[in-house]
Amino acid sequence: MRILLFGATGYIGGQAARLLAAKGHAVTVVVRREASAAAFRADGMEALVGDARNMAFTPEFFAPYDGVLWAAQLMLEEEEAFCAAALRALAKSGKAFIFTSGTSLVSQPTNGEWSEDTFSEYDDFLPRRQVAPRRAIETMVRVAAHYGVRAMVVRPPLIWGHGGCRIIEDLYHSARKTGAVCYVGSGLNLYTHVHVDDLSELYALALEKGVAGALYHLASGEVAFRTMAETIARHLSVGTRSLTIAEAAEVWDPFMGPIVFSGCSRTRAPRSRLELGWRPSADKCDLLVECVAPGYAEATERAPPSWVRKG
Repeated sequence: MRILLFGATGYIGGQAARLLAAKGHAVTVVVRREASAAAFRADGMEALVGDARNMAFTPEFFAPYDGVLWAAQLMLEEEEAFCAAALRALAKSGKAFIFTSGTSLVSQPTNGEWSEDTFSEYDDFLPRRQVAPRRAIETMVRVAAHYGVRAMVVRPPLIWGHGGCRIIEDLYHSARKTGAVCYVGSGLNLYTHVHVDDLSELYALALEKGVAGALYHLASGEVAFRTMAETIARHLSVGTRSLTIAEAAEVWDPFMGPIVFSGCSRTRAPRSRLELGWRPSADKCDLLVECVAPGYAEATERAPPSWVRKG
């Protein structure tokens, strides 16, 4: 397939671009800088230089491609604007379109406690106010199936592997900032997790045979945040510390602290397994191995997530 990929300079998009190219797909990436474009071209991919926030999307723009993969992370209103413009241009084309969402959408505000609730692709839920607009974007994408687009949503959980996990980076950051590896409340809350390579494999399966209007989850395992923190603390020879939600917002930011580290988001993936034949790799299910991977301890500063509004 000829695939146009947004977000290739990011953790998720970069891994997806490489895997899709390795599978023989003709991958074209959209990047903001010529230096990034040159690097992808050196790896045998095509590259366009531009910013998805101000590009003109027309049927002619998408004509050379069989599928479009959105793996970038912007502010919610920017993602909504991109999807609306792209889906209008793709109407009646029959082309594949994949929007990458996330399971913070189904997270529950447990203040660090565990929840027995777990959500499949078919289960309804009430999203938290801060992330509710993401559900509207998902709905817009899935409804595009009625207008001649093979549009799908992939909703990954906590993503890890190859030293790029945001959650693990933030746990190390808490140790640099406070002297202890932090969690919220009892720390029994968690996010279901998946290896980034297995996420990339699901993208490939969805592009090949995903069903228009579908939502796909991924699930490889579950580890409580406190267990992650204790594992990292032993590795660093420091202690652990429980935070309030207000403290968590200060240690991390107003999204990662109050939404991610204080919530519980447990998911399962029956549709991905049954419809796409997706399975997590047996050797890529142990998140605690990643918690002590080289590189995380070497970071000296934390960049706020791109989807957190500054100021």
